[in-house]
Amino acid sequence: MRFHRLIGLTGVTAHETLVARRWGRRLEWPMLCVAMWIPLQWYLEVKQSLPLRFILISDWLIWLFFVAETTLLTTLVRDKREYLIDNWMNMVIIIAGIPLLWSSTPMAGELRALRLLLMLALLIRFSSVLQEVLRRNQLGVTLVIALLIVLVAGVLLSTIDPNIRNIGDGIWYAWVTMATVGYGDVVPTSLAGRILGGILIFLGMVLFSLITANIAAFLLSGNVERVERDVEKVEREESELNRRLDQIQKQLERIERRLADSKK
Repeated sequence: MRFHRLIGLTGVTAHETLVARRWGRRLEWPMLCVAMWIPLQWYLEVKQSLPLRFILISDWLIWLFFVAETTLLTTLVRDKREYLIDNWMNMVIIIAGIPLLWSSTPMAGELRALRLLLMLALLIRFSSVLQEVLRRNQLGVTLVIALLIVLVAGVLLSTIDPNIRNIGDGIWYAWVTMATVGYGDVVPTSLAGRILGGILIFLGMVLFSLITANIAAFLLSGNVERVERDVEKVEREESELNRRLDQIQKQLERIERRLADSKK
């Protein structure tokens, strides 16, 4: 919950009204469909397979659907101020994601990239599996810290290394290095830059190990929980069987006593 509050994607919390929680669940699948359509539309746009009018209509529908979802849930929740604060990312996407801004400003390309942020936000909020993985061993906090390291390292590299000419290249190098990919398209040449790159490589190995361990623990925990449920079921059945055997034993003892009394 703290991770989702930090990134502004808390959604409807468990202490809210029943109606708000019910509508929050009803909107999960439609919003996930929107999230799946966003990268598909992006790909079709790059391939120039969609007419401009269709793209504009789709952009407006995505934006209006997100506005409607945020407005509806804000209306239904008990504490509207807390809901808006905990879901501040919604307002960022709504304000900066107006389709008119995507075509009439110098930063149209950057603003259109917000659609991918919207897709990520929807997947994080509505994917219960992802939420469970992020909650385990503070993985969500680990990812936030890793993101901050990437940003800070990118800024530092663009300052101390002459071969990394801007912050964008620095962040890109820090990202692919920590992800243990290392394309080699951007490479530091100064001693300080290489030392910082080595530190990023080490941090990337640690982060990758943490993520792998958490995902493995999550996958194994499902099997462990199923085994535990099966064991509990067997124990309950065994207990019920023992209880019935005790009843049968007592009935047999009563029958034996009656037979002994009748012989007397």
